[in-house]
Amino acid sequence: VRERCGILRKAADIMEERRHELNAWICLEVGKIIPQADAEVSEAIDFCRYYADEMERLDQGVNLDIPGETNRYFYQPRGIALVISPWNFPMAIAVGMTVAALVTGNCTLLKPAETSTVIAAKIAEILIAAGVPPGVFQYVPGKGSVVGSHMVNHPDVHLIAFTGSREVGCRIYADAALVQPGQRHLKRVIAEMGGKNAIIVDESADLDQAVAGAVYSAFGYTGQKCSACSRVVVLSPVHDAFVERFVEATRSLNVGPTDDPSTQVGPVIDAKAQARIQEYIEQGKAECELAIACDAPSEGYFVGPTVFKNVERHATIAQEEIFGPVVAIIRAANFDEALEIANGTDYALTGGLYSRTPDHINRAAAEFEVGNLYINRTITGAIVSRQPFGGFKMSGVGSKAGGPDYLLQFLEPRHVTENIQRQGFAPIEGADQ
Repeated sequence: VRERCGILRKAADIMEERRHELNAWICLEVGKIIPQADAEVSEAIDFCRYYADEMERLDQGVNLDIPGETNRYFYQPRGIALVISPWNFPMAIAVGMTVAALVTGNCTLLKPAETSTVIAAKIAEILIAAGVPPGVFQYVPGKGSVVGSHMVNHPDVHLIAFTGSREVGCRIYADAALVQPGQRHLKRVIAEMGGKNAIIVDESADLDQAVAGAVYSAFGYTGQKCSACSRVVVLSPVHDAFVERFVEATRSLNVGPTDDPSTQVGPVIDAKAQARIQEYIEQGKAECELAIACDAPSEGYFVGPTVFKNVERHATIAQEEIFGPVVAIIRAANFDEALEIANGTDYALTGGLYSRTPDHINRAAAEFEVGNLYINRTITGAIVSRQPFGGFKMSGVGSKAGGPDYLLQFLEPRHVTENIQRQGFAPIEGADQ
C-alpha cells in the first residue's frame, strides 16, 4: 500500500508539471474551454492524492482483541478491474476510476471513450512515469461495442467501473450479471449514468444569483456535463422576471472555438451528438415555446444555447437527457409542485435550489431526490472530498466518487478470528532445539 500510494502521489506531481500540456489536449480533443480543462486537471490531481490518503486509512484495518481471542478486519484487492471512461471528463473521471482501482491493488484495464483516446494515452504515460509496474496497468483503446463488450463479458474481470450513457450502463450491468464458464466470482459494477438535473427558483431567491448560476450550470461545457442543469423550475411569482433575465443572459454568451480565450460555449463532441441535439430542439419547438436559440458558427459541431419556456413537466425535453445546451423552463404554482416536478424523472444525480426561505431549504435537503444538492450556487463543479459525487435511481449504482466509501467498492473485506487461549505453539520444524 505504501508503494502504491507513493505512485499516486508521484502521478499527481507529474500532472502538475504537465498541467498546461494536458489542458491543451483536453481543449483540442474534446472541445473544452481552457478554464474548465484546467479545473479538470486539478480534479485529477485531487483524486490521486485523496485516494492515496484514503487507502492508507483503510490499510490500517480494524483490530479488536478480547482476552483469549484476536479479531482482524482487513481488505484485499478484488482482482482485475475494467475502467470504461467517458469523453466529457476525459482526464478527471478516467484518472479517478483508474487510480482507485490501482491503489487498492487491482490490475487495471483502461478503455477510454473513442473520442478521447489521446488524453487517456497521456494518462497512461503519466502512470508509467510515476512507477506503475509492467503488467499492472493496460491502456486499451478501441470501439466500445467490440473491445469494451469483450472485456465486460470476460470471466477474468472482477470489477467494472463505468461512466457514460444510461443505455450502455444498463447493458453493462445486465451483461456483468451473467456468470461465464469458468467464472468463480460475481462481478461488481460501479456505474454513473447521467441525469436530468433541475434547479428550483422560489419567490425568495436572489434572481441575480439564480440567473448567473443557472446559466453557468446549463451551458458550461456546452451542457455536456452529467451534472448540467437542463431544467429550471420557477415559482409563479418570479417566473416571468426570471425567464426574461435568463434569456438575456443566455443571449450574451460567446459561442465559438475553444482555443479562443473569449469563448464561453464551445462545440459539442461530434456530428452524431450535434444531430441528436438538433432533433431534440425540433421536438421542443413542436411541444413547447422557444424562448431563444443563439446563433452558432456554421463550421464545426456547434449548437447554440437554446431555451424553451412554458414547458410541460412531461414533455420530451423535460424528461430525456439531451446532453447538450438545451434548457427547459417549467412554471410551478408553489414549492410543493416545484419539488414534485423536480423529482418527476427517472434520474437522481444533481439538483439545485435558489431560495432565502429556511423552510424551503430544509425541505429540499430532505425531499429533493438527488445525490448532490446545491443550495444558492451552481450545480456543477463538485470538488473531491468536499463534495463526493454520484446519484441514484437511473443515474447510477455505487458509492460516490471522491468520497470515503468509494475505494471500498474495489476491495474485498476479510476477517480472521484466532483463539489464543492456552494454545501454545508447536516447534518450528528444522529449527535448532
